[in-house]
Amino acid sequence: MGKGYRIMELLADRAELESEPMPAQPIIEIAGEQRILVENHRGVSAYSTEKVVINVEFGTICVCGCGLRLFRMTKEQLVIRGRIDTVSLQRRNGK
Repeated sequence: MGKGYRIMELLADRAELESEPMPAQPIIEIAGEQRILVENHRGVSAYSTEKVVINVEFGTICVCGCGLRLFRMTKEQLVIRGRIDTVSLQRRNGK
C-alpha cells in the first residue's frame, strides 16, 4: 500500500466516515458455509480440495475446508464453493 492510500485512510478516519473498503483493497464475502467471494485478488498460489491460498495486495488469504473448488475466477473476482471451515489472513512483513 502506498503513501497515497495511507493518506486517504487517515482522512477517512479523521472525518469519521463509515469504514468502506479503499480502492484495490480485497473484499471477502462469506455466504453461509458453502461459498466465499474474494474481490480484488492477485491470483491463487495453492489449490487443493482442502485448501485454497489466494494472493492479495498485502499478503494471502487461506480458505480451508472440504470439497473446495474454484467455481469462478475472473481478474476481479474469485468464487470458491465447498464446505468452508476456516478463513485466515496472513500479512506480509512490513505491510
